[in-house]
Amino acid sequence: MKSIDYLNEQYKIIQDSELYKFTSDSILLSRFVTAQKGETVADFCAGGGVVGLNFFAENTGVSSVTFFEAQEELAALCEESVSLNGLSDKMKVENLRLQDIPAEYTEKFSLILCNPPFENAGFENADPKKASCRKELSLTLEELVISAKRCLKFGGRFVLCHRADRAAEVIYTLHAAGLEPKLMQFVTGRAGREPYLVLISAKKGAKAGVRVLSEKVNVKGE
Repeated sequence: MKSIDYLNEQYKIIQDSELYKFTSDSILLSRFVTAQKGETVADFCAGGGVVGLNFFAENTGVSSVTFFEAQEELAALCEESVSLNGLSDKMKVENLRLQDIPAEYTEKFSLILCNPPFENAGFENADPKKASCRKELSLTLEELVISAKRCLKFGGRFVLCHRADRAAEVIYTLHAAGLEPKLMQFVTGRAGREPYLVLISAKKGAKAGVRVLSEKVNVKGE
């Protein structure tokens, strides 16, 4: 069943309970960095478009947002939200796999945001539509990072969230592809608990050296 939720007083997003619905991780990701003037943005693994839409809603100076979503139903839902907000002149939805992004997008973006599939096990008995959003069924971490590198301009940023217990793997994969982690923040569900999420901003062509922010507590509803 479809519903309309408000991102702020101006922008809305359409969700469908039968498909993957966004969580607070997506909102944390969209607020982790701010836009630079004239930013050309891509939202990888866009789902219904919450990361790109919320980033646009909270930042001025965004030139355009392109959403990439492999599932046809989610891509159509994202297209509906773009139209609902009257943003078709600034936003575009591409229904395709990241591995199949055409050459026209090579070195196109200054910023790529991504809330990717986190899990690489436990695929049994999962709803296929929702599982592909959470589990690496059709997109590996390495494929994701390679696609981001190809689509980023030199000096562009790739910003993603991932499971905290896979932080070392994410950092290694980014570094190996020439996307140098520059900013990190771990997120906990409650003060004193172990982090469950890591937010990372990596820069194409940058020198080594990462700034680690203080741990963030994700209060429900924040």
